[in-house]
Amino acid sequence: MSLPRTPRHRLVGGALALALLTALGIAVVSPSGSPSPPDGERPVSGIGPLPWPQDGQSAVDLEGSGSLGERGGRRPVPIASLAKVMTAYVVLDGHPLRPDEEGPLVEVDQQAAHEVGVGGESTVPVRAGERHSQRRLLELLLIPSGNNVARLLARWDSGSQEAFVAKMRRAAERLGMRDTVYTGASGIEPTTTSTAADQVRLVRAAMKDPVFRAIVATREITVPGLGTISNTNPLLGTPGVLGVKTGSSTPAGGNLLWACEVRVGGTPRLLVGAVLHQRANTTPAEGLGAAVDASRGLLTAVRDGLAAGTEGRGR
Repeated sequence: MSLPRTPRHRLVGGALALALLTALGIAVVSPSGSPSPPDGERPVSGIGPLPWPQDGQSAVDLEGSGSLGERGGRRPVPIASLAKVMTAYVVLDGHPLRPDEEGPLVEVDQQAAHEVGVGGESTVPVRAGERHSQRRLLELLLIPSGNNVARLLARWDSGSQEAFVAKMRRAAERLGMRDTVYTGASGIEPTTTSTAADQVRLVRAAMKDPVFRAIVATREITVPGLGTISNTNPLLGTPGVLGVKTGSSTPAGGNLLWACEVRVGGTPRLLVGAVLHQRANTTPAEGLGAAVDASRGLLTAVRDGLAAGTEGRGR
């Protein structure tokens, strides 16, 4: 007579099944749809081991291949201004724009004007009563990373930042970002936390919007009354790089979301990555510098590996 299957039997059976799937080269996916275990690499022809940063956490994803791996686990960490990617995503979801469209005019309120230069935040000098198009405000949100503009857009969209944050959380849930919590539209609050894997999910979704994609790829804009404003992303100008967003603070360290076009067998593919929590509790500049260096190393390794693999097949 067979013995009842106890929890221990199920645990052993599950382990054996996992080992068999791994031996057969079948990718094992967690219930959230992300590769499991968190720390590891998925082999892709031509790409060797990636130069993962030792600090913080990071993840890389290649269109058509899925996750190329991640490091640092999935403990949620503060993400600073990376929160603005979700802010833009929610605004564009509720108020979509065509690529050539500026959108409705939005009046700057007293609160957004009062917040200019307050508390050492990253803000954009706007004056109460000014009217800017929706697209212009999205540019001021994503290019110089204006915290006051993030909160202005939240109030315009939802009446209050609190109501808008509820939308951000619902959007994160729909995207399967199970380890992410938004508590503000700008990311200034250290209670806004996420993981590299979740942020990669968001970048993949946001980059499908042509307006978002165009804005994050813009190196500078000229705004009447403000002059020329440069993008905070130092990776722009690197061959193939299409954006996306920086974020830094003392508790968050340096953070960078990036997207790069690579070619796989002559076909363009989108490579996206997230590098979080670099040199936390130092200075924002030091942390951001580390995040930029780590991101550049990762995207260069993948791009060069794919190029070398293509050349090898051609010989």
